[in-house]
Order: sequence, then C-alpha cells, then structure tokens
Amino acid sequence: MRKLGMVSSKSEFSHGWKILLAGLIGVAFGASPIPFNTLGFAIGPIHDEMGWSFAEISLGFTIFGIVASLLAPVYGWLADRYGVRIVAILSTAAFAITFAMVGLTPASILIFYLAWFVVGLVGIGSTSVTWSRAVNMWFFHNRGLALGILLLGTSLSALIVPHIAVWSIAEFGWRGMYPVVALLPLLIAVPLAILWFREPRPEEAPEAIMSGGALTGMTLGQSLRDRRFWTLWVSIACIALAYGGAHVHMPEIIKQHGMSTELAAGIMGTIGISIFVGRLFTGWLFDRLWAPMVCLPILLIPAIACYWLQGTATDEVKIYLSAIMLGFAAGAESDLIAYLASRYFGMANYGKIYGMLYMPFGIAAGISPVLYGRVRDVTGNYDGMLQASMILFVVGALLLLTLGRYPDFAKQAAKNNPSKPLTA
Repeated sequence: MRKLGMVSSKSEFSHGWKILLAGLIGVAFGASPIPFNTLGFAIGPIHDEMGWSFAEISLGFTIFGIVASLLAPVYGWLADRYGVRIVAILSTAAFAITFAMVGLTPASILIFYLAWFVVGLVGIGSTSVTWSRAVNMWFFHNRGLALGILLLGTSLSALIVPHIAVWSIAEFGWRGMYPVVALLPLLIAVPLAILWFREPRPEEAPEAIMSGGALTGMTLGQSLRDRRFWTLWVSIACIALAYGGAHVHMPEIIKQHGMSTELAAGIMGTIGISIFVGRLFTGWLFDRLWAPMVCLPILLIPAIACYWLQGTATDEVKIYLSAIMLGFAAGAESDLIAYLASRYFGMANYGKIYGMLYMPFGIAAGISPVLYGRVRDVTGNYDGMLQASMILFVVGALLLLTLGRYPDFAKQAAKNNPSKPLTA
C-alpha cells in the first residue's frame, strides 16, 4: 500500500473524510463550545431564581475551565498512550451526563460549583485535545484546512446550540435546558465516533510525520525548554482572556445596547458563521503561508470590535460587525493552537504538548467570564473589560511573529537516527 505522503494531497481527504466528519461533530457537541453557547442565556434566569451575582454565576464556568485545562495534558497523555478513540468516546459520553446534571443544582452556590467541577473533570477529552490528534495524523499537506474543517464544529455549535438553549429555557426553564442540550453529544456525537473515528494505521499515515515507522517530534520536556512553546503559551492566554468573556457575556452586552434576547441569539449565530468562515479561510492559508503572519491582521481586528461594543448606543450594524470580527478571530485562534502545536513540536507526543498549550486557552477563557461579570457588577457595564481586551488582542497577535520557521522533524530524525525517532 502506498503512503498518503507519496500520493496527491487530495487523497488525504478521500482517505480521512469519515474521521474528519466524526471529529467535527465531536467538537461541535463537546465540552468546549456547548458551555460557552449556553451559559450566556442561563445567567439571567439563574440570577433571577437564585439571587447570585453575574460574577458568582460565571465563576462556575471558570471552575469548569480551570479544572478541564489542568487535566488537558493528562487526557493528551492518555490519547498518546492508549489511543485517541477510546478517550474521545468515553469523555464525550461522560460530559453529556454531567452537563445534564447541572440542571439539578439546588439553591446552593457550592453545589453549583461542584457540578461544574465534575463537568470539567470528565469532559476535557471531548474537546479538540483529542479530536485534533487523529486529524493531524491523517493530514499533512492539507493539515491547516483539515483542522479548520474539524474546528468548524464550534461554528456548528454556535449556530445550533443558542437557539436550542433559548427554546428550551422558554419551554422548561434554565434547569430543563441542560438535559435537553446534553442530548446532542449523547445521541449524535458518541454514536458517530463509535462508527467512524480512529487513528490511521502506520501505512495510512502521511509520510512527513513518520520515520522508521514511528511518529516524529519533540518530547514534552524538550518543548518545555523551547522559547517558542512559552511564546505561544502567552499569546494563547492573552487572546483567550480577551475573547472568552466577550463570547459568554455577549447576550448581556447586546441587551445593554437595547436589543432583545431573540436578536441576541441571532447575533450569536452570526458569530458562529464568522467562526465558520474564519476557520476555513485561515486553515486554507495556513497550508500556503506562514501561520503567524496570516493571523496578525485577523487577531488585530477584534480590538475594533471591543471598541464598538462599549457604551449603550443601539447600532445594529456595528454590533453585527463586532460579532463577525470576534468570531473570525476565535476561529483563527483555535486553528492556530492545533496547527502550530503539530508544526513546531511534531506528532510523537502531540497529545501531551497540545494539552499543555490548551491549558492557557482553557484557564484564560474560564477566568475571562468572571472578569467580565465582575466589571459588570461593579460598574454596571462591560466597558472597562472591553478596553483591556483591546490591548490583549494586540499583544497576542504580535507575540506570534517571533516564533520563526517550522522545523522538519522527519528530516531531522532520518538524519540523526532513523531507527530511533524521538519518544516520550
């Protein structure tokens, strides 16, 4: 059997489209986008019923994000060691069950926090930490585009989940919303992953990621001693800190501009569309141009969006444009983490390294809603945090320009010792 790396790049999609589709659905209904796309609509009803502040409610999401992020390297290690298929399937099923149980929370903020802790504990394996490993192993020449397609799952989630959340809250209250939304991962993502999702056999993997029949790349220890790792780590943290709370609190930000909840759901859908376009466009460019330069303008534009979202003026055009700008940047950032992790550090220990790079994304994205909520509680609006986010977007974009060229791990392994590629 010929290796994918020796045939046309088009054949990567003919061989790997089922894995890519299963991963896309897994990302869409996993623990990364679903909480982001539901909490903003539940904050108001939870506040009205429980009397908790916006910051207190947002802290539950922060606990989820921090716990999940700290465990991302563990789940990455499990995927490296035992295979990505079993980790992704079990974690997605566990996420569905625990997410549904959030709706059972009594009038106790501690139990509310505990519920989110458990969601983070079991759910991180249902995110791109696992799904992207398999896709990176099936694709090389079209890796940027394939990852862009994979991560369109978050766009699909942003298009579908807010409307389901609004409908289910109207029909069953915020408590009923959680089990209704949990049906998506349980009844759609898990069965499709069981049917189609797997890693390639050695003869199916792209030639460029293999040497002597094994994957090539850095060990985790080597990557942690590499300046590029920490540059990327800080850049990811800056961008996630700026964007995470803006997305979660977007329905409330929109309402402060005098718009309805229904219109807010539509604007959240606009974010989903812009993430969709951003992922495909940037992924396609990643395969042709140096990724950090591609992302420079894309990550600078959201600073304008943060400027426009300040105040209370009702200008629907600017609100929609702001949503598009933020969504486009979010699409680029998620692609960037998976793509640059594989290009700068290789695939031999991708799960652990990607997990470490997911950590700043998850932690900052988890802290960000609390910061946005705290600013809202203290000042009555989100302007102070939006101003800080303008600076964070600029810093995150500029840091990427210092990363330098991609290493060629297959060539290095063949030159040094092709019979003993780097392992953990």
